[in-house]
Amino acid sequence: MHNKDTGKLADAIRRGEVLAKECPSREILKHVTSQWGVLVLVVLMEGTHRFSELRRKIGGVSEKMLAQTLQQLEKDGFVDRLSHPVVPPHVEYSLTALGKEIGQQIETLTDWIEINLPKILTAQKQQA
Repeated sequence: MHNKDTGKLADAIRRGEVLAKECPSREILKHVTSQWGVLVLVVLMEGTHRFSELRRKIGGVSEKMLAQTLQQLEKDGFVDRLSHPVVPPHVEYSLTALGKEIGQQIETLTDWIEINLPKILTAQKQQA
């Protein structure tokens, strides 16, 4: 087998088929790069948080969206959910080792956006 784009099968294997409609990596990409997914990962890079702390730190997220995002990131193996057997329930969320890896990538992206925000806003004004 030979990859026509790069000439190397190993490159194709490492890259996956994210451009293919059926590739499962697209779902992971959607979860990690959704607005709420990005923000949850950024906050959890700071350490373990309870649901209410996450909700307070992530302005504008509804309880429903935060719960769905956390469930999906947990299912993908990025978030650990620890439920303490107390009344009222005490649940903590933290990143897994895999979650920390993707969190570092997301932090790089969000840092780049923050650093370049003035240039981006200028470009947007020029297009208006």
